Amino acid sequence: MTRIVVTGGRGLIGRHAVDRLIAAGADVHLVGRRAPQMPTTSPVRFHAVDLLDGAATSRLMEDVRPSHLLHLAWETGHGHFWSAPENLDWLAATLHLMRAFNACGGRRFVGAGTCAEYDWNDAALATGACHETLTPTRPGTLYGIAKDACHRVLQSFAQTSGFEAAWGRVFLLFGPEEDDRRFVKSIIMSLAADRRASCTAGTQVRDFLSSRDVGAAFAALALSDVSGPVNIGSGEPRSLAEVATTIGDLMGKPDLIGLGDNPTRPGDPPRLVADVTRLATEVGFEPAADLRTRLSQCIAELVPAGTRLSSQG
Repeated sequence: MTRIVVTGGRGLIGRHAVDRLIAAGADVHLVGRRAPQMPTTSPVRFHAVDLLDGAATSRLMEDVRPSHLLHLAWETGHGHFWSAPENLDWLAATLHLMRAFNACGGRRFVGAGTCAEYDWNDAALATGACHETLTPTRPGTLYGIAKDACHRVLQSFAQTSGFEAAWGRVFLLFGPEEDDRRFVKSIIMSLAADRRASCTAGTQVRDFLSSRDVGAAFAALALSDVSGPVNIGSGEPRSLAEVATTIGDLMGKPDLIGLGDNPTRPGDPPRLVADVTRLATEVGFEPAADLRTRLSQCIAELVPAGTRLSSQG
C-alpha cells in the first residue's frame, strides 16, 4: 500500500487531493499545526507538526516513513504571498523536508509549483500556452522565484539521490473555500449581496480550474510515475470577462457585472494558459466537469438557493 504524507491537506487544494487519495486506497497521513475536524471513521491519520521546525519534520519522517509525499503547504495569504518574506522560510523548510524524506527511504516526492515560475513576458505566450520545457522559467516575483528555486533543487537532488520527483505548476484555481477577495468568489459574494461586482475590462485570458479538480490532479500525479514539471490546469483559454459574465448569468444578475470599472494592474500578463498535454496523456488526468458546471457548483455551495435571484424580485 502507498503510504503518503500530505502537507497542506486541509487547504484549498489539499482537502480534495486527500479525498481522492483515500478513494484510491492510499494510507494517508495528514500534517498540520492544528488538527482538523474529521469524522471518527476517517482513515486519515493526523500529525500535529510545524513544518517550519526542522527537528519536528525530521521526527515526522522517521515516525511515518512514507513511500510518497505530496507537499502543498506554503505561504498563501491573499496578495501577501507574492512578496512575503515567508517564502524564504518555506523554501528552506521544503528543502529540509525533501532531505528528511529521502533519508527515511522515501520513493516519490511531489511538490506544488506555480504558473508564476514562467516568464510572463515570453512572446510566444501572446497566442500560445505555457509548456513545461519550452516556455522559459523567469519568474518576476519573490513567490515565483522561491518556487522555481525549490523545483530546481528538488529535481537535482532527486536525480542524485535516486528517488522520483514531480512538480505540479498550478494556474488559476477557484473554489468555495478560497479567500473572499479572489476573483471568482468576490464576484459571487458581491452578486449574492446585490452589489455591483467591479472588474477590469476583462480582456486578460486565463486558465481556470476548480480546486476540486486541481486536488484530483495532484492526487493522480502523486500516484503516477511521471517525473518533472507538469502543468495543472484546464488548457482552455477563458477571458476574465467571460468568466465574470458566466457567473452573472448563472446567478441571474448580469447587470451587476461591472466590466471596465477597474483599471488593469500594471504588469498583468494578457494571456496565461497551460499546455496540459503531459497532464492528460502521461498522468491520464482530465477534469471531471467543465468550467460552467464547476462555477455553478461553487455558487451552490456559497449562496443559499433562495437568495441567488433576489435582485430580480
